[in-house]
Amino acid sequence: MRTTRTTLATIAAVAALTLTGCSGSGAGPAAGGGTTASTTTVPTSTATPQRTADAATSRAFAALEEQYGARVGVVAINTADGSSLGYRADERFAFASTNKAFIAAAVLDASSADDLDDVVHYDRSDLLSYAPVTSLHVDEGMTVRALVDAALRQSDNTAANLLVERLGGVGGVSRFLRGIGDDVTRVDRVEPDLNTAVPGDPRDTTTPAQSATDLRAVLLGDALDPDDRALLRSAMAGTTTGDGTIRAGVPDGWSVADKTGTASYGVRNDIAVVEPPGRDPIVLVVFTTRDGAGADDESSDALVAAATRVAVQSIDAASR
Repeated sequence: MRTTRTTLATIAAVAALTLTGCSGSGAGPAAGGGTTASTTTVPTSTATPQRTADAATSRAFAALEEQYGARVGVVAINTADGSSLGYRADERFAFASTNKAFIAAAVLDASSADDLDDVVHYDRSDLLSYAPVTSLHVDEGMTVRALVDAALRQSDNTAANLLVERLGGVGGVSRFLRGIGDDVTRVDRVEPDLNTAVPGDPRDTTTPAQSATDLRAVLLGDALDPDDRALLRSAMAGTTTGDGTIRAGVPDGWSVADKTGTASYGVRNDIAVVEPPGRDPIVLVVFTTRDGAGADDESSDALVAAATRVAVQSIDAASR
């Protein structure tokens, strides 16, 4: 939120978080041949322990890929000690609607408290096929704050596009990401075109490692002011589209603030900050796609939930 803030470029020095040493590169096969899960230390202000690679975890992810005919990318960061687990962490995946978290973050960062109460007017020609909230408010419009909430809680595509317009187009989202140190993510199109997710197309893609780094920056770091960070996390904690994904894969009693995404070629993603009771949060990113399937192939919530269980069990066990 703009008050007496400096430009995004000055934030980069404190907000950029670099995830290094995670496994995977390039496009990779549909199943896990030769890909290993690695655990490494995320740079922080103090040295943190480093875990060795976990072959059993790699085999578990590879087995899920074979079972579902999918490619899976996972990163989990334990913020208690900075250690992380990665599987295909540096491979590109279509981000789909997970990017709404960063669209919202960019808008919050660029807005004052008064700006968030501005009413955005639109007409029925602006409505996309998935507009569960914006379709109800065409006559009176919606505040910027309400659009942020709709884009995050209900993944309203029209709300997301209206927020992108407020940033001056997709370039505004990219500038925000570059400002927090992300030179990996490509933001090229708006809804619904970004969901074509054609295998090998680099448009509208990122890596699990970069997505986890960005999510940590905006929800747990200093990339946003405290009030903006709290608003973003509250909306993501109320997400209605992820009951079958990361939320279904973590133990009972853990809190989850997440943003899901779905696209063609079986893409089903979820990015989250999950918090065990009485312990430090874990940043978790699960990307899945069926690169070798058809554009109309169905995505799988169950795969995301299963990958979540593998990741959480591995990184949680190592912290005890």
